[in-house]
Amino acid sequence: MKILIWLLVAALLIAHQDWWYWNDDTLMFGFLPIGLFYHACLSLAAGAFWFLVCIFAWPKDLEEDFESKTATGEKQ
Repeated sequence: MKILIWLLVAALLIAHQDWWYWNDDTLMFGFLPIGLFYHACLSLAAGAFWFLVCIFAWPKDLEEDFESKTATGEKQ
């Protein structure tokens, strides 16, 4: 799972370097430059990716340790 996450992070980093839209005058929806649209979609994809990473790859031992300390009244 960890290797898959790192590969997807690398893919997002590579996708962020969008040299292919620098000289493109195409407008999306009639007003939005394609480069800006691309970055908006990339930002949404990155946000969704990190949301899923937090849900599926969050270390459970951190939460268990925190919950056990708060249940016994220990200070952090």
